[in-house]
Amino acid sequence: MTTALVTDSTSDLSAQLCSDLGIVSVPLYVLFDGKMHKDGIEITPSDLFAGLKAGKKTPSTSQPSPAEFAAVYTEALQRAEHVLSIHISGQMSGTVGSARLAAQEFAGKVTVVDSKSVSMGLGMRVLRALDMVQAGRSVSEIVAELERVASVADIRFTVDTLDFLRINGRIGGAQALLGSLLNIKPILTVKNGRVESAGRVRGHKKAMQDLMDHVRKYAAQHGGARAAFMATPGGEGYLKEVRAGLQGLQLDDLGDHPIGAVVATHAGPGTIGVTLEPLHA
Repeated sequence: MTTALVTDSTSDLSAQLCSDLGIVSVPLYVLFDGKMHKDGIEITPSDLFAGLKAGKKTPSTSQPSPAEFAAVYTEALQRAEHVLSIHISGQMSGTVGSARLAAQEFAGKVTVVDSKSVSMGLGMRVLRALDMVQAGRSVSEIVAELERVASVADIRFTVDTLDFLRINGRIGGAQALLGSLLNIKPILTVKNGRVESAGRVRGHKKAMQDLMDHVRKYAAQHGGARAAFMATPGGEGYLKEVRAGLQGLQLDDLGDHPIGAVVATHAGPGTIGVTLEPLHA
């Protein structure tokens, strides 16, 4: 059975990469400056942060409609027998709910998966699914594998400020970090589909060190690791520091991935992170 892959723009897989790999990415929306903008198509994080510096109101985000997913599924089923649709955590967005509503119209030909993650946590899950599709694995086998990998995968990141997560209501269990002392940098993770606290350190240098130590520890525990690195504008230099500190470590490195406008709306400038999966999952 041929299977088409669908995801959404919060995977932070670039438009070019999705095109090259035959993955369809459905954009979420950013409401900014009185207009709805398609993530990655009509707005970038740089646009957002420049607008905020100019005094524009804080943006908000919105999921695609069921009708938008239905149109994508209709097109995909013209070239494949089944659609596997993998999306941002339902704890963070209504996107997976829209996808499931749309899937009901297609008589079992669309399977929707909640990745329980975001950014390259989702993106790596999509890439793993693609590998399995190309290897001829069944949809049920792929879904079971994605669920298993989700239980051992890890995403760890740090933000310059918790203000963006707080304003947009995505702070989850990291609420306790609010009101912390000046220059305290939160270390965050995603657990059970929500942003949670993984600790706090003082200053950028210790935040970078925490990320490096975490990658080394994870790789040691799992006999190696697949890794993808993410950043919003202002975080690129920090990401270089982390990479320099990891030289010599054996990683299946999936590269650097700019965080898109929807995720950047919640994370803010100067965010960096790393997503990890076992090398031999």
